[in-house]
Amino acid sequence: MVLDGSLSVDILFSSSKLQKQCCEQKKAVRTWGAIQAKLIGRRLDQLKAAETLDVMPKLGQGRCHPLTGERAGQFSLDLEHPYRLILEPANEPVPRKPDGGVDLSMVTTVRILGVGDTHG
Repeated sequence: MVLDGSLSVDILFSSSKLQKQCCEQKKAVRTWGAIQAKLIGRRLDQLKAAETLDVMPKLGQGRCHPLTGERAGQFSLDLEHPYRLILEPANEPVPRKPDGGVDLSMVTTVRILGVGDTHG
């Protein structure tokens, strides 16, 4: 499933269940609670308003940052501590910098993988 807006980051979800949990307010509140549901909605709105993923770190509050280890290639956006909205670039192929890192200025499609605590 794709949430699509012109000149914005396209948002895919790893499953239709996750899409419903993120995009349908009642399901989001039931799954993660009111505060998390509000923050998930805010992060999705920020993604939809961004032209590319490199805008997200500049927003400050979302603190988009790369993950490491088993989650290398994935990124997280802050929700209510310690939870994060976990995503990955979904462009084919994933745009790369000369050093091999992801070129966020070229990422126009992301896949939401889930909500979780990446530190535990």
